[in-house]
Amino acid sequence: MKILIIGAGKMGSFFCDILSGKHEVAIIDTDPRRLLFTFNCRRFCSFDEVDEFAPDMVINAATVKYTIDAFKAVLPHVAKGCILSDIASVKTGLPEFYAGCGHPFVSTHPMFGPTFASLSNLGNENAIIISESDHLGKVFFKDLYNELHLHIEEYTFSEHDETIAYSLSIPFASTLVFAGCMKHQSAPGTTFKRHKSIADGLMSEDDYLLSEILFNPNTQRQLEKIREQLSELQSIVERRDSAAMAEYLARVRRNLA
Repeated sequence: MKILIIGAGKMGSFFCDILSGKHEVAIIDTDPRRLLFTFNCRRFCSFDEVDEFAPDMVINAATVKYTIDAFKAVLPHVAKGCILSDIASVKTGLPEFYAGCGHPFVSTHPMFGPTFASLSNLGNENAIIISESDHLGKVFFKDLYNELHLHIEEYTFSEHDETIAYSLSIPFASTLVFAGCMKHQSAPGTTFKRHKSIADGLMSEDDYLLSEILFNPNTQRQLEKIREQLSELQSIVERRDSAAMAEYLARVRRNLA
């Protein structure tokens, strides 16, 4: 296939690397400096250059804030049969866009990123494929993700948003609370250092991405769960209730099992 990747950031470059061995790949980015780190592909700085390339598929790896704008920019330069694809972790607005774009589409979410995952070893990572996607697009990404040894789940757009509210909003919010209590430690313990490493990684992410994940309509209930757990733990600590603490710790261990 002829595949155009929008965005030469870490994920765009990653997809360029893994696809260029079997497909004819081009990558476009409005910042020419980012294209210096892409190889085995054609490199574009203008959407006008896409006309001659005539891609069969577009993989949109632009920053989540610009995902839909990037699609709108490329649409005049691709044929009607070209499959549109996104890998966005936030799907806000995408179902509506796809419904009116006139193109086949496939939406997926690789549940890993360059901040924490080892992109050379993804055997323990997951990916979501949106069930409303077109058949050929789903087949393409199932084959690709299977080659990367990812565990694949198929969710609807709605189920995806619910899953992200749980799997991302809870750790994001918990890490932000930890970082919000942060003060300098001259001799930090191992657990503190591990938490701080996670917080440093999280805070290196794009502000818009963090905000949109936390603004997911399903996040509020997850935040309420955090508040309920903190309230219960605070009450146990205030009472110095050893029996209640033992029950609480046992329940937490069951949750982790």
